[in-house]
Amino acid sequence: MPSHLQTSPIKRPPRPRLPAVTWAVVVLLLAGIAAYWNTFSVPFLFDDDTSIADNPTIRSLWPPAGPLSPPSGGETVTNRPVLNYSFALNYALGGLDVRGYHVLNLAIHLAAALALFGVVRRTLRQPVLAGSCGEAADRAAFVLALWWLLHPLQTESVTYIVQRAESLMGLFYLLTLYAAIRGMAVPRPWGWWGLAWVACTLGMATKEVMASAPLVVFLYDRTFVAGTFREAWTQRKWSHLALASTWLVLVGLAVGGIAAGRGGTAGLGAGITWWDYLRTQAEGIVRYLQLSFWPAPLVFDYGVVVQRDPVVYLPCLLFLVSLAAATVVALRRWPVWGFAGVCFFAILAPSSSVIPVVTQTLAEHRMYLPLAVVLVPVALGLSLWMPRAFLPAGLIVAGVLGVLTFQRNHDYRTAIAIWGDTVAKRPQSARAHSNFGTALARVRENPRIDLAIVHQREAVRLDPEFYMAHHNLAKALKDTPSQADEAIVHYRAAARLKPEIWENHLNLAVLLQSRPDGARESVEAFESVVRFKPDLLVAHTNLGILLTLLPDRLPDAVRHFTIVAEKEPDSLDARYNLAVALARLPGREAEALREFRAATRLAPNDGEVRHQIAKLLIQSPGRRDEALAELEASLRLNPNSVDARFDLARVLAARPDRVEGAVRALEQVLAAAPDHAEAKKLLARIKTVP
Repeated sequence: MPSHLQTSPIKRPPRPRLPAVTWAVVVLLLAGIAAYWNTFSVPFLFDDDTSIADNPTIRSLWPPAGPLSPPSGGETVTNRPVLNYSFALNYALGGLDVRGYHVLNLAIHLAAALALFGVVRRTLRQPVLAGSCGEAADRAAFVLALWWLLHPLQTESVTYIVQRAESLMGLFYLLTLYAAIRGMAVPRPWGWWGLAWVACTLGMATKEVMASAPLVVFLYDRTFVAGTFREAWTQRKWSHLALASTWLVLVGLAVGGIAAGRGGTAGLGAGITWWDYLRTQAEGIVRYLQLSFWPAPLVFDYGVVVQRDPVVYLPCLLFLVSLAAATVVALRRWPVWGFAGVCFFAILAPSSSVIPVVTQTLAEHRMYLPLAVVLVPVALGLSLWMPRAFLPAGLIVAGVLGVLTFQRNHDYRTAIAIWGDTVAKRPQSARAHSNFGTALARVRENPRIDLAIVHQREAVRLDPEFYMAHHNLAKALKDTPSQADEAIVHYRAAARLKPEIWENHLNLAVLLQSRPDGARESVEAFESVVRFKPDLLVAHTNLGILLTLLPDRLPDAVRHFTIVAEKEPDSLDARYNLAVALARLPGREAEALREFRAATRLAPNDGEVRHQIAKLLIQSPGRRDEALAELEASLRLNPNSVDARFDLARVLAARPDRVEGAVRALEQVLAAAPDHAEAKKLLARIKTVP
């Protein structure tokens, strides 16, 4: 080779590199899994019991009308068929294994974070913002989504299973907005708008907070795409009308909820005035904003608190009114900022304005979506102010948030842990003390009943009108004989405060039933049980038994025994109880005999039933031979029955040809029961007869 010829190095084709967006998605998924890795064994807590563990409508996926018709008693799933159906899916896959529920909760949260990433990334690339924010769009959207995903304030919506209501609604809200944004950007938009409509419809059937989504999409169109409301309407009115049509779902569910009563958990007539609720929400929203920047202390359950101190609520109310006024001004002069303000207030409005949610006046899960609105200006501002340092700094902040979330999730590990944490942070909360006491009493191996009673008594002291505290205190006391009287006092209080809760009347009735002087009051309590729970057959049975002790109430006893026998025609006890009660009523012996015969068919080897038939036949003229046959059959089945053998002796003594048999029967009775006075008297009378 000539020396002047030079060889060039071989150029290898560049290795394919993953796009930045793909890396962002991977990091988001891994970070979310790491932060919530310790939640999969968190047990059912608080409202999880009524909405999941004790919810019969999630036991089957077919027909769909079952899981799509959630209970109407004020549970978290009430009027939320999509939420209820999601729990039915979990139940179909794994029963009540909590791991499946937590996995789906986390999957929903991860999907929502990805949707948020897409919404913010595409928004920052809109022409209105592209000039100033376009270069920062990817990193700002990524860091924002990461912060939002890992923020400890989100734990209640993810780790507390039943608050899937908030996270699932949040996912549908973000998907609605994301699909609409994509639809606004393409020449053939109907596929994207169709997806937006489906997501919006599902969101409306998940939680009422979804109500603002069609308005937010329309405002987004005006702010970032069309430029004016007129242009947004002119260009896409049918798309916006389609989204608005999803309000019909919300209205239909709301009307159904009003008709069903929704358990008295929400509404203007639910026990808290709109003004009290508004004052409380003013403090609550300011608290949520503080927790957005400094997430401590986080509280699992605030209970039913009402803020009436003007020193507290007036500054908060003034701040929020100022913020709302600034939002109105910004809508015209700085539309992007106005859009952010409207989103914040619109998402919070259904639960944090003037319509009371009486079971929970404050709740951190309400910040699930609004937190993104709070974090957007922070992430965007820092990305523009410090473009080179923003990403590493953002990752450091995200790491701190992830660690805090992991630690917060540790508080959820048991019911005792989370309620103990709540009591420590809200010592004036009656509900926290009551639930902590309940958790202590439910420990399987070593229940702390003594400590449970202490916290239940504190709950009653803090709120004497809190019926559940009275109920839980009575439940803790009732198994201790020396404290049974106090248990009765608190069951009475619980029944007075919530007469429609039949369990209180039932527990009261059972305690009174065991007292010598408690029969009549126990009857009243059982009558309350069957009034509010007419299908509880055990209550009808116990009530019937008590009524048989009151001679003037025998017809009522028969009525209750009849209800049980009609519902359980193959129940020996039901037939027997009804027959015994009928036998004690003049003129109804034939009905009693029919029921005893039915009992015999159910239990042909039951000697006592044959004895009872014999006793009825003895009283019927001309049926002594039948009675004798039944008594002999009874004694073959139960030869040690003293009463049956004495009745046999009576029947035999009435027949001159069977006197010797009567004597033998009486001698056997006296051998088993030497003090049987009637047997002695009958034997003496027989022996005096020549």
